[in-house]
Amino acid sequence: MSKEKYKLHPISAVINFVKVLKEMIIPLIVVIAVNGFGGSGGSGDWSSYITYGIYGIMLIFLLVSGIIKWKRFRYWFEEEELRIEYGLFVKKKRYIPFERIQSLNYTEGIFHRPFGLVKVKVETAGGGATKEADAELTAITKAAAEQIKLEMLQAKNKFTEPLDDSAEVQQVVKVERQSIFKMSPKDLFVLASTSGGVGVFFSGLAVFVSQFSNVIPYEAIYEEIVVFIRFGALIVALVVFVVLLIAWIVSVVLTFINYYEFMIIVEDEEIIITRGLLEKKKITIPLSRIQGVRVVENPLRQLMGYATVIVDSAGGSLAEKDEKIRLLPLIKKTKITPILQEIFPELQFDPILTKIPKRSRKFFYRLDYIWMIPVAGAVSYFFYPFGLFSLLLFPLSYGLGVWQQKTAGYYLNERQLVIQYRLFSKVMVWMEKRRIQSMTERATIFQKKANVSSIITTIKSGVTGVSTTIPHIEKTDAEMILNWYEPHRKISIEIEQPLD
Repeated sequence: MSKEKYKLHPISAVINFVKVLKEMIIPLIVVIAVNGFGGSGGSGDWSSYITYGIYGIMLIFLLVSGIIKWKRFRYWFEEEELRIEYGLFVKKKRYIPFERIQSLNYTEGIFHRPFGLVKVKVETAGGGATKEADAELTAITKAAAEQIKLEMLQAKNKFTEPLDDSAEVQQVVKVERQSIFKMSPKDLFVLASTSGGVGVFFSGLAVFVSQFSNVIPYEAIYEEIVVFIRFGALIVALVVFVVLLIAWIVSVVLTFINYYEFMIIVEDEEIIITRGLLEKKKITIPLSRIQGVRVVENPLRQLMGYATVIVDSAGGSLAEKDEKIRLLPLIKKTKITPILQEIFPELQFDPILTKIPKRSRKFFYRLDYIWMIPVAGAVSYFFYPFGLFSLLLFPLSYGLGVWQQKTAGYYLNERQLVIQYRLFSKVMVWMEKRRIQSMTERATIFQKKANVSSIITTIKSGVTGVSTTIPHIEKTDAEMILNWYEPHRKISIEIEQPLD
């Protein structure tokens, strides 16, 4: 392997500067708003100049530190390892064996695209203990990124000869272009319209406003709201409608930006996902890391015949938000089985479920009554007569419980377990027997009397695990599932031979 040391593109210095600045922008704005604009006349003007000078020095320091990080960053290939040398004040070295690398994820941001660059994140089998990826190359050329991939493949003996032949490289590119799924503009619009992006927008707005709680004149705003309400309920309702409409439009735009040109490719036992408009991401998931497959249908999408497919992937870093990766963000349910069957041919995607017994129905809603009775009683007493509307919680809880009981079920064969359940959205989970980390049977006193119990299964997801419950099934069924999961060990008997 080549021992030549490579540098990052100079734009890395700017990217490092912007990255640190983005993390500091809200605290910096708060400090400027509270202190920077407080001076008025006399010595106050000098203090404000000093404050702005400090801000300027901070920005210069951040830019210089970004330049130093870029100048000191090196990477090279040696002894079947990716070796990295970096550090601001203290020089550090990191050696990553190619055989441990599980995925190379690529990102093209607004600073990368004009220069034909990508950011490369390296994740290994033992990664995820920290908040960052095992290694990150901030900005390198696409040819350099391809070189890292080829060096890794050669080290893993996937290719027996050097891949310098342009014909072979062209063949690889040709295979990558054969996608098995691509989102249409119509699906993108439905995804944006039925997502929880509106809630995310208001949550982000609340976090932003909370940063300025010391400088916002709440009393004056309250007085203005009181005056505004006097204009009538129609005006208030109109304003609320406009705000929600704007939030919905923002949600749609953000979804289009994040999932623009979403495409899935399966190549060399890996799933490759590309998406994004302003920041184009390329995520690689080895099939060996996928522990489970989930099909999620919220009530609105279920009525429209759409669903979301999520895969649980082992490993990854805590900083990644895609521990549960959206394999198919939105797709017609009738189209799911052929695509999943092509990716996971060993799984059965048309199971006939064993349903939950009707006598288990009470367990789906009875526990809710424990907290609803005192709450509804208190609300009805202190807010009579309008508090009586809280009594509607009881039929709603009963209806939800019946809905959950009718949805729940399981399917079992020699190699896999399928679980279907509902909290509010309908979820169906496929997991192979060899991927299940643990299985537990749980039965309360009341369940024992009804001769039912629940099975809790755990598979690895991200750096931890995720549990799925088969609720309130027949006791005999629970024992059958436990026996299915229990490993069958071969018993060997050694016969002692007499000594001559």
